[in-house]
Amino acid sequence: MFCLRILHVKFFRYSKGFVKILMLLLLALRSPTDRSIQGFWIFIYFEYLNEDNMYKGNKVAIGVPCYNEAVALPKVLEDITKYFPEGEVYVFDNNSTDDTFQVAENYFSSSKQILRTEEYGLLMGGVFKVKAKGKGNVVTQFFSIIEADIYVIVDGDATYDIASLRSMIDILLQKRLDMVVGRRVEIDSDPGNKVYRKGHRFGNKVITSAIAYVFDQKSSKRIFRDMLSGFRVFSRRYVKSFPSLSQGFEIETQLNVHALQLKMRCEEIPTPYYKRPDGSESKLSTYKDGVRIAWTIFKIYATEKPLFFYSVLAIFFGFLSIILAVPILVTYLNTGMVPRLPTAVLSTGLMIFAFLSFVAGIILQTVTKGRIEFKRLLYLSYPVPHEKK
Repeated sequence: MFCLRILHVKFFRYSKGFVKILMLLLLALRSPTDRSIQGFWIFIYFEYLNEDNMYKGNKVAIGVPCYNEAVALPKVLEDITKYFPEGEVYVFDNNSTDDTFQVAENYFSSSKQILRTEEYGLLMGGVFKVKAKGKGNVVTQFFSIIEADIYVIVDGDATYDIASLRSMIDILLQKRLDMVVGRRVEIDSDPGNKVYRKGHRFGNKVITSAIAYVFDQKSSKRIFRDMLSGFRVFSRRYVKSFPSLSQGFEIETQLNVHALQLKMRCEEIPTPYYKRPDGSESKLSTYKDGVRIAWTIFKIYATEKPLFFYSVLAIFFGFLSIILAVPILVTYLNTGMVPRLPTAVLSTGLMIFAFLSFVAGIILQTVTKGRIEFKRLLYLSYPVPHEKK
């Protein structure tokens, strides 16, 4: 039955107009109690007849990652309903220990535009529990199980301006972009740096500059100036070509790296950034996040510029090997003996390691190029985002 449902949906979606009409007539003659047909009619309703769930002909899915956001989440959901009711909202509870899941369920049970149809293999908004800890795992689940034309990610901490969402989506559609990032801008003075802490500002600048250097972006031509923003809009072809490998904090960085790798059309626009609601606590830690940023930069250089990265290692170990070998060589030329055999062995090992690092860099550079080419072809297999009506 499930296979029959999928066949109905896929065949109908990609059929010509007269074939769709014929298919509807034939299905109307079948038993209304057939569960596969019931599931198909629900699909027809939501995908083609329910105009309220579409924005300019595009299905918009809004993912809200949450971890202990029971205080802030209601405002986020209310703002989405107020400013962008056309979107289908999906809340992802990442092992919260408070009432986040219950708050989300109460919203969906009282919302008229949301309907669960899990029985038929379809889902029009809902709340999910993601057991694997980390925002990266949440984004992976969101991109994997939700089908849409436009994807939105906004953190559930009520610090981002949902009123800017419509303009962000309009920019993506009008300019046919693949990602629009909401750059955080405080609307009020913040003398205590409580909204956007100094440590996080500094870390954001460091990782932004590092990634710009990796991809040879000059300061005046940088696309991204807020790499760690949690408010983004994506095209379908961005999402379907994105190999989410991050588990936690570094997911925002990987999202930017993917766009820069494939030379996607992206834009960053300023959006208001607010303080958290009273009673809501930040999950960020300046020092721990600083270590994560440093480790993320290290991994980016190793994976995106392997020839450069391993060449630096080869030069370092090669130079260290020469420093250790020179005194031994001088002693050997003068006396014909090698009195410090362990040092000689160490020097030889370091030189071998230097050559291996250089060769590994050459091989991995070729692998990286092939990986990017494959992602580029997958990315181009999907249509450009645009207004469908």
